[in-house]
Amino acid sequence: MSGKIDGYRDLIVWQKAMDLAEQTYFVSKRFPREEQFALTSQVRRAAASVPANIAEGYGRQTRPAYVSFLRIAQGSLKELETHLILATRVGLAEPTDMEPLLNQADEVGRMLRALISKLTSKA
Repeated sequence: MSGKIDGYRDLIVWQKAMDLAEQTYFVSKRFPREEQFALTSQVRRAAASVPANIAEGYGRQTRPAYVSFLRIAQGSLKELETHLILATRVGLAEPTDMEPLLNQADEVGRMLRALISKLTSKA
């Protein structure tokens, strides 16, 4: 890749958020069936919301709107982390399954903070 950004799909933070969402879906497939409409659903929605908000913000016409959606993505990321920790605490998942997801979430969070900082410092 040339480093040129032609769209949100070129953003590494979006790519990493998509990877996190994908892995979250795989791990949550192992949650008990009775959690399908409870924690499984919430985990998946929060995970999908992170890259979706990055993409939606990118498509906005103004920098403040973009930053606002990046902050929403941060909130969804924290929601996802909380659900993953809860899933471990209540025995729906093993800590060894959640640790890689939480590490990915930390990385995406750092990238979101850096992008927000860059966008707000240019304002």
